[in-house]
Amino acid sequence: MLPQPRPAARRSAAAAALLALAVPLTACSSPGGASDARAAISADRSPAAPSAPASSSAPPPKPSRVLMPTGPAARFSTAHDTDAGPILLTTLTGAKSGVSGKVWVWLPPQYDDPQYARTGFPVLTLYAGGQSAGYNTWTDDQLPIQEIDQQLVAEGRAHPFIMIMPVQNLESSESRALECADIPGQPKIGTWMAEDIPDFVRANFRTVRGRDGWAVMGASTGAFCSAKLALQHPDVFRAAVPIDGYWDPDSPLWKGHEQERLANSPDELVAAGTADVRVLATAGGANAYETRLVKEWVAKAKAPTTVEYYEQPGGKHLTSDFKKMIPTALEWLTANTAGPEAD
Repeated sequence: MLPQPRPAARRSAAAAALLALAVPLTACSSPGGASDARAAISADRSPAAPSAPASSSAPPPKPSRVLMPTGPAARFSTAHDTDAGPILLTTLTGAKSGVSGKVWVWLPPQYDDPQYARTGFPVLTLYAGGQSAGYNTWTDDQLPIQEIDQQLVAEGRAHPFIMIMPVQNLESSESRALECADIPGQPKIGTWMAEDIPDFVRANFRTVRGRDGWAVMGASTGAFCSAKLALQHPDVFRAAVPIDGYWDPDSPLWKGHEQERLANSPDELVAAGTADVRVLATAGGANAYETRLVKEWVAKAKAPTTVEYYEQPGGKHLTSDFKKMIPTALEWLTANTAGPEAD
């Protein structure tokens, strides 16, 4: 949910504590810009008189919850337009992984609204089903999560998330599936997803400081990725929604690397009890094998990991049914992640 602008003179300290999101959003730049800054430099270069020491009774400044873009800025093109605004596209070459891949970005309309110019927004990274090499189905009309998010925002039921939609693989063949991991001898797509992409987001967009405003979600193979990334990197992500997922890495590229395969297995990670993350695992009710697989995985969770289960009535392992899960997923994510923050 969005913070609502309020005149500063009408806020009391108690109101500010109760309405942490309802803070004034004012631009801090002066109209004179660089010329004003230069004018502030006195022609007299003698040292300024020392100022009086600050009163010891003055409260310390409140730490900022907003992380402004750090740069460098990426170059974007418009991939296509939606009723909720354009989806942008860039190619990210990761400084840490060396991997180069496409990343699509959607900014909620509120992001460019002047009244939210000092607001940081939560981030939701979305992973698709299949190989997702060169495409991501969360960017097209099959899964219109952007429009649904804005409908829910208008109803006060969801955060306006920045949505990040990367590729999952670099080749279309399933025999070359990287499973969102650093498989020995293969491109370090796991590092690209867990480190380079968050760095890219923080470089380019206003976000919420810390991990509480960061989540991952995916369907099918994307569910595997979202669960694995959240469980492996609880310092980066607060929550995950794996929709109709599997939990045991099965790429042929793991051959000869069993120890590493198990270290990247959501089946092992959820039972380890080391990740303080919140997970909503879903299954389609029409698929008995799938519901059993997901329920068994949920039952393995150990604190501090918390995993909730949701069964979609009559749901099948189809994109059309994944679409029906979007409102439930967004509402759950809103309840389990930090919303927009303003200083």
